[in-house]
Amino acid sequence: MTANPTEKIEMGNQNIFFDRELSWIDFNYRVLEESFDKENPLLERLKFLCITESNLDEFFMVRVAGLLNLKNAGIEEKSLNGKRTSETIAELYSKVGQFVKKQYESLDEILVELKQNKIVVVQDPSELAGDDIQFVKNYYKREVSSILTPLAIDPSHPFPHILNRTLNLGITLYSDDDKNKIKELFAIVQVPSVLPRFLQLPPNRESDTRRYFPLEEIIKLHLGDLFYGMNVKQIHTFKIVRDADISINEEQNIGDLLTTMKNELKNRMWGDAVRLDVHSGAGHIKELLRGLLELEEYQVMEIPTLLSLNDMMFFQSLEKTSHLKYSYPVPKSGFAAKKSESIFSEIRKNDHLLHHPYESFKSIEDMLKIASQDPKVLAIKMTLYRTSGDSPIIQYLGEAAENGKQVTVLVELKARFDEERNIRWAKKLEDSGVHVVYGVVGLKIHCKMLLIVRREEDKLNRYVHLGTGNYNSTTARYYTDISLFTANPEITEDVAILFNTITSSGKMPRLSKIYAAPTFLKEEFLRLIQRETDNAKSGKQARVIFKMNSLVDPDVILKLYEASQAGVKIDLIIRGICCLRPGIPGVSDRINVRSIVGRYLEHSRIYSFENGGKPEVYLASADCMPRNFLRRIEVMFPILQDKHKKRIAKILELLLRDNTQARILESDGSYTRLTPGDDDPAVNSQIDMVDI
Repeated sequence: MTANPTEKIEMGNQNIFFDRELSWIDFNYRVLEESFDKENPLLERLKFLCITESNLDEFFMVRVAGLLNLKNAGIEEKSLNGKRTSETIAELYSKVGQFVKKQYESLDEILVELKQNKIVVVQDPSELAGDDIQFVKNYYKREVSSILTPLAIDPSHPFPHILNRTLNLGITLYSDDDKNKIKELFAIVQVPSVLPRFLQLPPNRESDTRRYFPLEEIIKLHLGDLFYGMNVKQIHTFKIVRDADISINEEQNIGDLLTTMKNELKNRMWGDAVRLDVHSGAGHIKELLRGLLELEEYQVMEIPTLLSLNDMMFFQSLEKTSHLKYSYPVPKSGFAAKKSESIFSEIRKNDHLLHHPYESFKSIEDMLKIASQDPKVLAIKMTLYRTSGDSPIIQYLGEAAENGKQVTVLVELKARFDEERNIRWAKKLEDSGVHVVYGVVGLKIHCKMLLIVRREEDKLNRYVHLGTGNYNSTTARYYTDISLFTANPEITEDVAILFNTITSSGKMPRLSKIYAAPTFLKEEFLRLIQRETDNAKSGKQARVIFKMNSLVDPDVILKLYEASQAGVKIDLIIRGICCLRPGIPGVSDRINVRSIVGRYLEHSRIYSFENGGKPEVYLASADCMPRNFLRRIEVMFPILQDKHKKRIAKILELLLRDNTQARILESDGSYTRLTPGDDDPAVNSQIDMVDI
């Protein structure tokens, strides 16, 4: 029975949407919650805290910077929930100010507990003993002094270019040589990022406590060496976060995208300031910096103690701290074989589904290694959006080319904050004889595809790997993703066509089994939701379960509202941004939204449709966002074998039973963390998933 809506299901109704940017802040709050959770090991709590800082900086460098550029250009765009650009900016900075306060409440708790575990961060120089002072002095002279450069600011010395996200000291000094007039000087000293942020002090004979002293405090103690004959009036640390989004006109730079990208990466460090972090009580120094950077008062965050929280990741690498960290299970071997004949034979017989990190990413690396050496393999094609520094994938691709195979790699130069690494890999691959394609004009290649062509019994067979996550062995240990090996003729044909379409810049045809963006994915996605709506109206079984990182696309949201009205039960597992408002009477009261934040980053994209009792399951590289549907090359591919469909159904069912790491999105935009009832067993999906 169709419900009578109390809200109009249309784009202009601001009451049915949440704001994208504010929803992201809410996500970062959920990460911050984990730093307060005493069920998490102490150093894991510290890691969550550091992640919130890194997340926040990147958010400002891209999203907030973009909003400020709109505002400065006099453009007042409206978000889905009707907020104008200037209103969103004001609310964002206000929420971030509160967020920063919570970050430092967490830090205070963690520092106390670190001390209880005999790890001490000494922030007050007065706590240094006599031996400590001499040790610090020797370290300063030996390692620090030669690196430092004091920069005075006056009419003949303009404000220097201060690198994005670096830690600096702002100093006011004066000279009393002139008895009638005291001259004040403002100067800056960058804290060297080439040195460890924390210096371990000598051990105390009476205790096994490990003590660490911040580098900026070491510099403060020796300012007399840098400003001879001057008296320090004020000294405070600060950090500038700059606009770091890269925007290039690809139509004009199509012939030399690589060079253009290199130049833009240099400019990234000097973008306009979007936020200033400075010590509380900086007073005059804060105002000097704010004026020099041309920032508004609301763009300044006053920080009570240690700036650049991300540097606290230093303590993750300390020895003898395993009791303060998670114990991660060893991944299952997944799909692996020693001989090329057997591994290809296995894929021909059955598709193989891998669930990372519960099953090893090494299966994919082994496949590439075997293919690079197998004389029957003639060609390898692959997309690379992000890969890790220690991954052998680049090596195997290079060896394949050197062994005479036709190797083509689509490297996405515009993978945000991985551009420099991808440029290095691209040049290394080219040096090995690999044919490297540098992206597509106007689009990002975000799909994850590997195609291997092999001659078998006088015919060519194709083997394909498709996944929801990057070919990155580092993140594969901490991100949940699902990937598929298949020799299905229709899927492998689709992938071959898609590779040729990308490299030839041809028009994308409609494929047989795969839905690809930017041409057909959104259209087909909306059609699949509409089919569930039609089934519900006809009295057939109708249900949708989606798992993704973000839900922003307004057309998908409206289509889900219509499905809910028709009686479709909808469960959404969305880790990050969600612009859909659940629980609106008559509109979205059949939609449940949950976010799971825990030791693993939930990254897999799963789209399950009941289809009248004949379930269809798809995996994808894409979230439901306009950028994924319209500005990227993405793929959504079907799971065809029943045993794999059933396994994914079990994965989704476990995620929906989670009552320890799951948060439920309420109609007012708040999130409520679930806890087990008195008679209910605790379900932590990220731990229990190892058995599925």
